[in-house]
Amino acid sequence: MTETATGVFARVTDTPIDEAAVREAVNAPDCGAVTLFHGVIRNHDGGEDVRALDYSSHPLAEELLAKVVREETERTGVRLAAWHRVGSLEIGDAALVAAAASAHRAEAFAAIETLVERIKTEVPIWKRQHYTSGSSDWVGL
Repeated sequence: MTETATGVFARVTDTPIDEAAVREAVNAPDCGAVTLFHGVIRNHDGGEDVRALDYSSHPLAEELLAKVVREETERTGVRLAAWHRVGSLEIGDAALVAAAASAHRAEAFAAIETLVERIKTEVPIWKRQHYTSGSSDWVGL
């Protein structure tokens, strides 16, 4: 797990994500809003039935995730944390849990949306979907 200079946490893990730990990473007495995002494995994509996914990551993925979290924390002033899971995941498993805490809800909602979009586009974590038909493919490559 990587802790940034501002106390924000980022982690890439091959074990189930501890939602309470992600939330705790942003808790503060001056924050009246805590927003959590769960990116959960769904059972369909592009008209095909999905049975499972595999996530792979670059060795620097956690460092790059921490960089994104740190930059967004500095840009917004919102307390942020994000954990991304790698390895084999099943339908319903959380692949990404992110948290944002701020004095008011509007800032937390906006910050978490931007954070998740940046993670999806900037952090080198790749997804292979396995379909019920028996085929599989890499998504977003």
